[in-house]
Amino acid sequence: MSSSASGSWIVFEGGEGGGKSTQAERLAGALDAVLTREPGGTEIGARLRELLLDPGTVELDHRAEALLMAADRAQHLGQVVVPALEAGRHVVSDRSAYSSIAYQGYARGLPVDEVRGLSDWAMHGRWPDLVVLLEVSGEVAVGRLGAKLDRIEQLGPDFHRKVAEGFREMAAADTGRWVVVDGSRSIEEVEAAVRDAVRERLQLPV
Repeated sequence: MSSSASGSWIVFEGGEGGGKSTQAERLAGALDAVLTREPGGTEIGARLRELLLDPGTVELDHRAEALLMAADRAQHLGQVVVPALEAGRHVVSDRSAYSSIAYQGYARGLPVDEVRGLSDWAMHGRWPDLVVLLEVSGEVAVGRLGAKLDRIEQLGPDFHRKVAEGFREMAAADTGRWVVVDGSRSIEEVEAAVRDAVRERLQLPV
């Protein structure tokens, strides 16, 4: 939905420990892009992120979780993403609406189409131009996460297996928008693969 006068919106997706934050930061630096994240890309979003990821947040209904994610997303699009794109800036985000579909839809068991529709409404129908899925094995992810886990990270291997399956299914269904990168390689190798994809898919000099 971007026009020739607007920037490109690139997001990194995948499960925990995939290297999304590292690669988003590197790509944003290379493109002189706005670097952001979901949840938490705005002041309001940061407060929602704290609530959503705090292990002390207990008994949060799955639908309430999805709605809080959508609230963060609406604020993020309105305050950060859309203004930057319309000003001609590129935007690189660590996670996007596809995470809600994977986590609250595929893994939590909420109707995937409803979660997708909720995100579409929150974003006024504006979806990312390129999605980079960083895939790593469960063993690699666990090794990278360390001992202190947030509320989502500590949900267990079965949950995270469903998340990974959801991401793979979405990538396979929309190959024109998604590119899958092996996130278990070195940071430099992953960065090179990401830059290749950005050049090929978006014709951006990076």
